[in-house]
Amino acid sequence: MNATAPVAGHAALMDSIYRRQRHIYDLTRKYYLFGRDTMIRGLQCEPGMRVLEIGCGTGRNLARIARTWPGVTLHGLDISAEMLDSARKALGPHARLALGDATGFDPEALFGTQRFDRIVIPFALSMIPQWQSAIAHAASLLEPGGSLHMVDFGDLGGLPRPARTLLSAWLRKFHVTPRRDLVMHAAGISYRLRLEITAQRGALGYYSIVILRRPRASLHLTI
Repeated sequence: MNATAPVAGHAALMDSIYRRQRHIYDLTRKYYLFGRDTMIRGLQCEPGMRVLEIGCGTGRNLARIARTWPGVTLHGLDISAEMLDSARKALGPHARLALGDATGFDPEALFGTQRFDRIVIPFALSMIPQWQSAIAHAASLLEPGGSLHMVDFGDLGGLPRPARTLLSAWLRKFHVTPRRDLVMHAAGISYRLRLEITAQRGALGYYSIVILRRPRASLHLTI
């Protein structure tokens, strides 16, 4: 079986969903993709840092990162050529954008760097079939002192049952599956890669923010 077939199939699916949706994406998603700006405010970037967004979509989040943390170098990855077309128009020369699969892209080939200081994945894991591999791959690309910031739908436990049912039905129309075990799986990755982990549950369990941090290398002094 051709290993690239599932990736190509998912790329085609994303293009079919967003070919028209991309034109109204930012206008409509602000009403239910909560937690993105909270995640961005917590990045604690410094000028010169390399920031990568996986699932960069229209470029909305990268533009917000640039305004919030001036001086960072922006990179964006998406599997949808349709979405990247919108991102390029929105960001112009201010970001380096590339088409690729979140589970196994080559950062050196696509972006000319092997490591990033900050990686963000906002509301993309719920649309990536092999989302666990996407987290593991992103975590492996962190510089010492770097961090991976993820925000996605949570357990929705605080919502009334009718609201949960309605939201779940709406999300299925866009092939979105909330990753209710995101925190548990991220904890497993943090243990294997010796990363630090913090997690935040949004109001009513609507979203979860999970951060994996790679500790800075220890300093060894020779006397």
